[in-house]
Amino acid sequence: MVEFRIRRASADDTETLSHIGAATFLESYTEIIDGPDMIAHCTRQHSRAVYDGYLADPAASVWIAEYAATGAPVGYAVTCAPDLPVALQDGDVELKRIYAFSRFHGGGIGEGLMLAAIDDARARGAPRLLLGTYQDNHRAVAFYKRHGFTLAGTRQFQVGTKLFDDIVMARTL
Repeated sequence: MVEFRIRRASADDTETLSHIGAATFLESYTEIIDGPDMIAHCTRQHSRAVYDGYLADPAASVWIAEYAATGAPVGYAVTCAPDLPVALQDGDVELKRIYAFSRFHGGGIGEGLMLAAIDDARARGAPRLLLGTYQDNHRAVAFYKRHGFTLAGTRQFQVGTKLFDDIVMARTL
């Protein structure tokens, strides 16, 4: 088991979130997304301004997982109001992002981040926690299923010039 801590992110963490967000996305999808599309996506979707927006939004929550020995970021999660193409229930929450570096998979970081997101959604009175994920990311889909998520729909997710088929999953709280 990896020694780590999970904490709520603050306004002082936008640069850290920008780096961990881009780095984990690059690591996760290097083999399927072309380099220029990947860089453009990370520049747009993992800027400090994007994370400033999440941290300023009262409907959003953000956590950082840190390696205990050094405090270096190794993962993160973001929940927010849902932006998914499925029938929504009043108060649903979306798990917008949940990533950890692959070398830490299986060490409890994903579990800790998921539990933080579930607990937070419950505290908000959400009926469900929703997420979208790349349908061919079998490890992630299995992780979500282990946490009680089931298929709720589909969407297409654009990165640069490519469209990817995603599934939308939901967990009743």
